[in-house]
Amino acid sequence: LRSMEAVQEQSLRLLRLFGNTTSQKVVPSIGAEQEYFLIDRNKYLQRKDLIYTGRTLFGAMPPKGQELDDHYFGTLRQRVGGYMRQVNEELWKMGVPAKTQHNEVAPAQHELAPIYAEANVAADHNQIMMQTLKRVASQQGLVCLLHEKPFAGVNGSGKHNNWSLTTDDGINLLDPGKRPHENKQFLLILACLLKAVDIHADLLRESAANVGNDHRLGANEAPPAIISMFLGDDLEAILEAIESGKPYNGSGIEKMEIGVHVLPSFPKDTTDRNRTSPFAFTGNKFEFRSLGSSQSISGPNIILNTIVAEELKQFADELEGAEDFTEKLNELIKKTIKEHKRIIFNGDGYSDEWKAEAKKRGLLNLKTTVDALPTFLAPKNVELFTKHKIFTEKEMESRYEILLETYSKVINIEGLTMVDMAKKQILPAVNSYIGNLASTAKKKLSVTEGLSCRMEKDLLEKLSVLEDSAYEKANKLASLLEEGGKISNGLAQATFYKDEILPAMEALRSDCDALEVDTAESSWPFPQYGDLLFHI
Repeated sequence: LRSMEAVQEQSLRLLRLFGNTTSQKVVPSIGAEQEYFLIDRNKYLQRKDLIYTGRTLFGAMPPKGQELDDHYFGTLRQRVGGYMRQVNEELWKMGVPAKTQHNEVAPAQHELAPIYAEANVAADHNQIMMQTLKRVASQQGLVCLLHEKPFAGVNGSGKHNNWSLTTDDGINLLDPGKRPHENKQFLLILACLLKAVDIHADLLRESAANVGNDHRLGANEAPPAIISMFLGDDLEAILEAIESGKPYNGSGIEKMEIGVHVLPSFPKDTTDRNRTSPFAFTGNKFEFRSLGSSQSISGPNIILNTIVAEELKQFADELEGAEDFTEKLNELIKKTIKEHKRIIFNGDGYSDEWKAEAKKRGLLNLKTTVDALPTFLAPKNVELFTKHKIFTEKEMESRYEILLETYSKVINIEGLTMVDMAKKQILPAVNSYIGNLASTAKKKLSVTEGLSCRMEKDLLEKLSVLEDSAYEKANKLASLLEEGGKISNGLAQATFYKDEILPAMEALRSDCDALEVDTAESSWPFPQYGDLLFHI
């Protein structure tokens, strides 16, 4: 609410300069898309990792994943369709205007989105939505997983945060209109966003930082950790023309030709979103795509509102004292574009070329939560939040400490769960299967002399080596977890968990997943990926 008031105060100052005397209120308008997975509850209850951590810590990929993209926007399974209908009805009863629903890319993954609302109301709606998704699932013998990466090898879940500024009399400040190159008010607001995202990219990255999102950001399913802005070819060309002082000679609105007479042609969207961009302009709003599916949208929108309020304030301060408003306005827009255009990138955010280019431009690449969190307490950020009376310095310090502690505790729980599952479930199951293989080989040899037991021998050797390796890695992980628990400094502990515990967990998983591939399905101690993702 404080950040919303800060945006409103500074936005109204600018609107008055443009001669708007009717708008009395400006609010950040939010539409938060919610991705989630649905799995059968009986299968869920057989997996300790899902129960304790919300994600699978072990699991080999089934023969089919998401390669065909056939699940994305495909026909809803009957059970899932029934679930979605009940979710909608429950949300509508509580005044949450749920609207969009469909299958997402990964098998068993889905999405639900509401109609836009003011930022604080949208945050409440999203919390109610997450709670309702889980509650209705339990009533229907299902479990809703909101973890950012419940399954390795398929897309994780995010929460795309669509943000715009709207007035109480129906004006969207991010609507470029039919002639955006002549819409000075829109261009000024756009320049403000450009500067805010460039200067405060560290805060935006920090706002999307948590353990689950570290598994997701930068993969071919979510934006990279490098914050950049996508504007589309048309808007970028307009900004380039302004910077160079040359007239804008846009090609105008192109038509999408279908190629058949029974269907009409229609205007082609010049800002069609770039899914690899963390902060993309999509017609009349910006889509902040980095958020994780389990997050509250409050934190990221507090940051977004505050950084925009700061730049709006700076622009208003300059323009209010100008002798020639139009001249100063044009100068300010041009100067801002020139100084902050490095943040604009319309290309492939996943490419190695972009990483090299971003480094050349001086953009931050905060790859993990541990890299991102300390930026919250940078002097410029403390000054920002205290100046606008959003947080006190103590409040910022407390949030930082809580986030660090949560990071370490989550990984500690995951590590302990892995050790428990490996020693009490996986290794005993594999050992039993090895015993069955040895017994079968012995019987085959006793029935007919010289009969080949090649399969049994190969599997016995392979599984025995992997079993010993997994046992050693489980013990090493247990030892590291004990060591990490003794570290008292929050950042040092989180760094240890990132650098030592996570690689040890990956090493143990690698062996156990390899054991799963060559162990009979009937001998494996809990449901596998194929059971969880495809059998609902």
